[in-house]
Amino acid sequence: MHRRTALTVSAALLAAAPLLTACGGDAHPGAAAVVGGERIEVSSLQAQVKDVRAAQAASPQSAQLVAATGDLGRRKLNAMIFDRVVDRVAEDNGVSATRAELQQTRAAFVRQSGGEDQLAAVLLQEQGVAPGQIDDVVRRNVLMNKIAKKLGVTEDPAGQKKLTEVFSAAAKDLAIDVNPRYGRWDNSQIRLDTGYDGAPWLRQISQDPTAVQAGA
Repeated sequence: MHRRTALTVSAALLAAAPLLTACGGDAHPGAAAVVGGERIEVSSLQAQVKDVRAAQAASPQSAQLVAATGDLGRRKLNAMIFDRVVDRVAEDNGVSATRAELQQTRAAFVRQSGGEDQLAAVLLQEQGVAPGQIDDVVRRNVLMNKIAKKLGVTEDPAGQKKLTEVFSAAAKDLAIDVNPRYGRWDNSQIRLDTGYDGAPWLRQISQDPTAVQAGA
């Protein structure tokens, strides 16, 4: 079996809907969401989507990649909001990611994936991540694993329940307000509410940020 990195820590941050722009009648015109009083601009979201689409267009599997990510706008917004929740939980627990940790973790991902090109291809295919967004995935992975370690979270139902409760509380405290064109934020599930099943990026947490997971 092919073995790949623990990048699946955030692999399913993502639900279905096209990228739509805000309209002048919205409570926060021009914002895709407001998290902790800070805006996530529609323009910033569109820029992330554009980068992914450009990377997909350059891939030999372009048509398949685009077809599999018709929900890309919502996926990217979900990830952008979730990263802000991660930042709040990390801050509340005195956790941070040093440059050395980020470099070491990315190097481990590259090594375990078989090279930079292979890592980029896996992330583009499985998570809709453009090459320029890989550092965000690495940072999320490092912080999530350090948070889990700080909280003493175990990889059993009780541990995952505890982690979900901590993230749910942080999300609630951030008073996340999403432009209704993108859906509704669900604090209990820590995701945009689109009927997507659960929060697997929490369930798949590993105590080792460079852990390798087996895949098909």
